[in-house]
Amino acid sequence: MKSLFQKKYNSDNFFLLAGPCAIESRDLAMQIAEKIVTITDRLGIPYVFKGSYRKANRTKVDSFTGIGDELALSILKEVGEQFQVPTVTDIHETHEAALAAEFVDVLQIPAFLCRQTELLAAAAKTGRAVNIKKGQFMSGASMGFAVEKVKMENPEANVMLTERGNSFGYSDLVVDYRNIVDMKAFQADVVMDCTHSLQRPNQTSGVTGGNPQLIGTIAKAAIAVGADGLFIETHPDPANAKSDGANMLHLDKLEKLLEDLVRIREVVV
Repeated sequence: MKSLFQKKYNSDNFFLLAGPCAIESRDLAMQIAEKIVTITDRLGIPYVFKGSYRKANRTKVDSFTGIGDELALSILKEVGEQFQVPTVTDIHETHEAALAAEFVDVLQIPAFLCRQTELLAAAAKTGRAVNIKKGQFMSGASMGFAVEKVKMENPEANVMLTERGNSFGYSDLVVDYRNIVDMKAFQADVVMDCTHSLQRPNQTSGVTGGNPQLIGTIAKAAIAVGADGLFIETHPDPANAKSDGANMLHLDKLEKLLEDLVRIREVVV
């Protein structure tokens, strides 16, 4: 069965959710979107621009949280209109669902919030597609209940489930690819988050670390086991990104990786 974005773009390829961790400025969002659209158009990859309009889950009280809700959401809307691509952003509380739905096409539920019934219901009520990130404390098989909560509110809802690793000790994550297989059983599009699954959380510095050198490994394995889509945060200068720079892919490395992934997809399919 084709995924939501495969149908939209009449494509048999995997789809890609990619962009900066957070909306830092209009110019940066446009720069990243233009680069990725050029690549994905050439490779025939259905593309969704990703950017968090607000970062609510931060380690330290003085961590960057955003440039302002209305400004960031308006930038997301402008990116979607200018490049004619769908857009996705996170929501964290029930009242954000209706607000964000006015600007983006997909509402994303952060991993730590994947069990929040009222938040899932609020997202479903908007009629937008809902991408639920699997909690670091959840199995793939248990995510069927999250899908059920969305479908109970809106039986026609388009639901995606995103694997992003499981907690391994206090400061590491590990990816169990059985979760992708298990989640595909729920008739939802299954996505592999290739960047957050490589985080090193709970560092004593208060800044989350990461292993971005393994992004390609995570992505290739995900395509090989049948993921419908990939989630990759990318930035032209990760070292100076305002959020999650330690596990983002440098924008200049994206094209070669996607070329490799398309070839793997062709072999697997």
